[in-house]
Amino acid sequence: MSDLNRDVVDLVWGKQSTGVSASLFRRWTQGFVFSETERSALEQFEGGPCAVIAPVQAFLLKNILFNRESSNWRDVSEEEQRTALCSTLAEILESACGGRGASFCLATWARGKGSSDVTDIPDSPPEPESSRPADAHPKLCMCVGMFVSSKRTLKTVAELKESVLSLYDTWRNKFGVLLFLYSVILTKGIENIKNEIEDSTEPLIDPVYGHGSQSLINLLVTGHAVSNVWDGDRECSGMSKRALHLFCLQLGPPPFFSLSFLPLLSQVGSLLKSPKFPIWILGSETHLSVFFGKEMSLVAPESPSEQARRVFQTFDPEDNGFIPDTLLEDVMKALDLVSEPEYVNLMKSKLDPEGLGIVLLGPFLLEFFPDQDTGIPDSFPVYHYNGLKQSNHDEKVSYVEGTALVLGFEDPMVRTDDTPIKRCLQTKWPYVELLWTTERSPSLN
Repeated sequence: MSDLNRDVVDLVWGKQSTGVSASLFRRWTQGFVFSETERSALEQFEGGPCAVIAPVQAFLLKNILFNRESSNWRDVSEEEQRTALCSTLAEILESACGGRGASFCLATWARGKGSSDVTDIPDSPPEPESSRPADAHPKLCMCVGMFVSSKRTLKTVAELKESVLSLYDTWRNKFGVLLFLYSVILTKGIENIKNEIEDSTEPLIDPVYGHGSQSLINLLVTGHAVSNVWDGDRECSGMSKRALHLFCLQLGPPPFFSLSFLPLLSQVGSLLKSPKFPIWILGSETHLSVFFGKEMSLVAPESPSEQARRVFQTFDPEDNGFIPDTLLEDVMKALDLVSEPEYVNLMKSKLDPEGLGIVLLGPFLLEFFPDQDTGIPDSFPVYHYNGLKQSNHDEKVSYVEGTALVLGFEDPMVRTDDTPIKRCLQTKWPYVELLWTTERSPSLN
């Protein structure tokens, strides 16, 4: 087995991948398969590969909803499925590529003697030869070795799209998800991923539970394998924590990314939660799903008040909702507000009448950006996707339809039950309420 193959195994499964069970590995051995009941939705057979399938589904929806002429986005033909899936995979690979002069790599099935097509792929990983007990992690090495030992290197985007399309049956077959994951890794470059990831010893897939890491999710959503989701780098316990801000400086004004990520258990910066298209990947403790709409007004350019909120929060890295009054002048300068010392001192007295030495976000926005209209409609249709059959009604993967209401702080019109999906969305719209067409709220798990 080549050093490259071993490096791929170590990065994905960890250096101690002898502890990875065959059952966990088999949970990841599935292809990109469309639901029979929802023809634009991908199915996930078991827990684990949502870290790849959910981002692919989100990009797939973006391409089907906004990049095709037909209005019936839920009933696509087999040829439309083929075109949409392959263009989606090529788009993610292009995002992971290092830029000009870099090449694309596609990990493909290495056909052995007597093997003619992808139908020859075995149902399970091959067992290691008993004569090779010294191999550090033989089952995985042999499986990954078969993938990576056969790869295509492509120089142009046109060549990439053509090759991805020609491998449609491969992506749909038993190891399609893993083959695509390895393709992303080889295209991005192992060393590039290690340089971006916070802890290079942490595998992209948890060897115990099989969940994808935050670095893997970020790699597929943004093209960068950073381990955090806030804006800018932070100091935590004396350690510098890298995030997406440095990569965004090269991209011009926001929005920077096509899609967004909203996890249940951590705070996301405005850079990642404000995408180009109204599609958000939602993260629970154990699973990823997709929330989306068709109204482009949901992702309109940020208003002055939204820009002010984002700038204010860059001076509040701990998300306390306030800054020391000593930073008020810096915030005002960053927003091109009048920042003469006399005026700044006047604003300090007005925004901090009790002399606590802090400036709260709310009063700051009300003072300088009152009654700003965000342009977001008061209500709009929304949809939720969960690829696991067991998480869907009648165990059939299908979209759940609903209506989102964006209310004001004092608006008592509607108050729905507190649910995990609503808590995720409240990190984007603090006063959102959701009315679903089903009896129960869709599941994040």
